[in-house]
Amino acid sequence: MVKYIDEYRDPQISNSIAQSIKKIMPDSAINLMEVCGGHTITIFKYGIRKLLPDNLNLISGPGCPVCVTSNDFIDRAIAISHLDDVIITTFGDMIRVPGSDSSLSKEKASGADIRICYSPMDAVDIAENSPDSEIVFLGIGFETTAPLVAASILAAKSKSLNNFSVLSSHKTMPQAMKALLDSGDIALNGFICPGHVSTITGIGMYEFLAKDYKMPCVVSGFEPVDMLETIFMLVKQIAEGRSEVENQYVRSVKPEGNTKAVKLMNEVFEPTDMPWRGLGVITGSGLKIKEKYQDFDAYKKFQVDFPEPKEFPGCICGDIMRGVKVPTQCKLFKKVCTPEDPKGACMVSDEGTCATYLKYASLD
Repeated sequence: MVKYIDEYRDPQISNSIAQSIKKIMPDSAINLMEVCGGHTITIFKYGIRKLLPDNLNLISGPGCPVCVTSNDFIDRAIAISHLDDVIITTFGDMIRVPGSDSSLSKEKASGADIRICYSPMDAVDIAENSPDSEIVFLGIGFETTAPLVAASILAAKSKSLNNFSVLSSHKTMPQAMKALLDSGDIALNGFICPGHVSTITGIGMYEFLAKDYKMPCVVSGFEPVDMLETIFMLVKQIAEGRSEVENQYVRSVKPEGNTKAVKLMNEVFEPTDMPWRGLGVITGSGLKIKEKYQDFDAYKKFQVDFPEPKEFPGCICGDIMRGVKVPTQCKLFKKVCTPEDPKGACMVSDEGTCATYLKYASLD
């Protein structure tokens, strides 16, 4: 059992696990999907694919929170930013994601008051110090960030800040994994489950995938040895005909998760249908603000009109999110769409599949 960070990156340990994978690998092809952008980075940065058998395929799924945010949400945020005395606050990656015709970055350059926050609590502070302005925080991300945003709403309520609200596009991962399986677009044999999300939720939420879909699931850490051990655990399940939920990331993920964070999230949010880029509207996959906190719900506070959302012509980001295509199949990749001038969301965030492909192409 490894104990120190250098051991999690040890080439000898990595090669030993890779050899163990090859020994138990069946003759048939195996398709494993990671649904976390951090895992995609690990796979490419450390050349994991080069260590694996040729018939073991790693497929990148909808694991980047910025990438799966729909143009409808971005266009709405832009429309709200045009209102008088409104300050839009957001995590950094979100500001550069292209909407239908613009981005928050371009709107900021044109004069809109749009500010980057490192924490939702920063937005609460802005609201407290700007009583004559409406402060709107863009709530994006999965179960990892939702408790933080819930805490900001409770903090604003405790301070009676009626000028603070959240535009929630929070999403929950298991429903998206189910939608991928139900679509039939791609044949999967196992899921590499997200580590950060699972530190909050625990591992029980994947049980239905193993039980109802006979889909092996393993929660993984983020170092190369983590990833290879996770792949070994999945291949072993498949070779033995098992479908279970296992936890490789035991040093951080507890079976029950972070119960305090879950309680906080459940206090403020409730499930709702939510649009995902590339996957459409997924039933019960989003988190909306409960009625008891409606004074902090930007959807209810601001009624805005904006044109029907549209994608940049030729962008296949949606197909990439579903795992049916890879960035190199996009005609825009590296030519029209670059990190400096992204045309699709997958090229914006460090966790975006296109950005990862471009940054680590020489290592894969």
